[in-house]
Amino acid sequence: MVVDIITIFPRMFIGAFDEGILRRARQRGLVEITLHPLRAFAIDRWGTVDDYPYGGGAGMVLRPEPIAKALEYIRRLRGRLGRVIFLTPQGERLSQEKVNELSLEEHLVLLCGRYKGIDERIRQKYVTDEISIGDYVLSGGEFPAMVLVDAVVRLLPGALGDAESALEDSFQTGLLDAPWYTRPEVFEGMKVPEVLLSGDHKKIKEWRLKESVCRTRERRPDLWKKYLREQGT
Repeated sequence: MVVDIITIFPRMFIGAFDEGILRRARQRGLVEITLHPLRAFAIDRWGTVDDYPYGGGAGMVLRPEPIAKALEYIRRLRGRLGRVIFLTPQGERLSQEKVNELSLEEHLVLLCGRYKGIDERIRQKYVTDEISIGDYVLSGGEFPAMVLVDAVVRLLPGALGDAESALEDSFQTGLLDAPWYTRPEVFEGMKVPEVLLSGDHKKIKEWRLKESVCRTRERRPDLWKKYLREQGT
């Protein structure tokens, strides 16, 4: 997979992709991540990439020319332009289903918004997806881009030490994950459930499903209702 990220602040990503699963995935050649500083495509020698909005109002808007130049540069660099994702609070809320879908793509271009956003004409001409990581506003799209990259890359074959680990994550089945335990067997008087020590894989699987159901019903009634609808119950 190739991921190109367009941002005003590339230094914000320092370290974000250099640890853990993302570092291993890059070292193994599973993903190539390239940062493209938007000011390198500025309209003048002063690095201007934004301007006042037509019609007035507070704040600035990212101009269309630098973004278009960056996208066309990426098109020439890669030979094509993959899905162009604009990180914005106005977008579709990121879900595990969306992450699964994006993990199958060969090329993603992430456009990090800033200020009041981007000129609408960029959305109309280039953007294929708009994604939000929640109903709140951040200073820009850089942190959402990091979240999206982490969620997608960990699903790439070979990224995790155990390929089945991702399949057991919360949301993959429509339910929250079951509780997990490790050593010691007793911690401050609290014991690991006996079924997990039994070695009976069928009973363990049934226990985990039951716990997932209970946890989802109690903590995320919205997910529980969705799960029931999808199960036809």
